[in-house]
Amino acid sequence: MPADIVHLLADLPSSGTDEDVSVLLTAPGLRVERIVSTGQANPPGFHYDQPHAEWVVVLAGSADLRLADEAASRRLDAGDAVLIAPRRRHRIDRTDSPTVWLAIHFGPQLTV
Repeated sequence: MPADIVHLLADLPSSGTDEDVSVLLTAPGLRVERIVSTGQANPPGFHYDQPHAEWVVVLAGSADLRLADEAASRRLDAGDAVLIAPRRRHRIDRTDSPTVWLAIHFGPQLTV
C-alpha cells in the first residue's frame, strides 16, 4: 500500500483569528504538527510550559520566538529550527502571514 503524500505548503488558510493546527502523525511519545500562523502572537505575559520537548522548524514566513530566560526574541526565518527543552517557557511574539511551522513534540511525558 503506497504512503500518502502530504504537501506541507499546500492548502494554507489565508487568515483567521487562531492558528491552524493539523496533526500529521501521532505515536506513543510523539506528535507531529503543521501549524499555520497568519499574524498571530501570544498575549502579553503568556508562555507555553510543556512537560515534553519540542523541535520546531519554520518552513515559510518568519516569526519571533521568545524564551522566558532570554532578554530578547529570536527571529526565525524559513529554514530555521530550534529545540525547546521540556519545561523551558516560551512564547511567540510575532508571525508573518503566513508562517508555516513543522512542530515535533516528543518525550515520555507527552500525552497524545
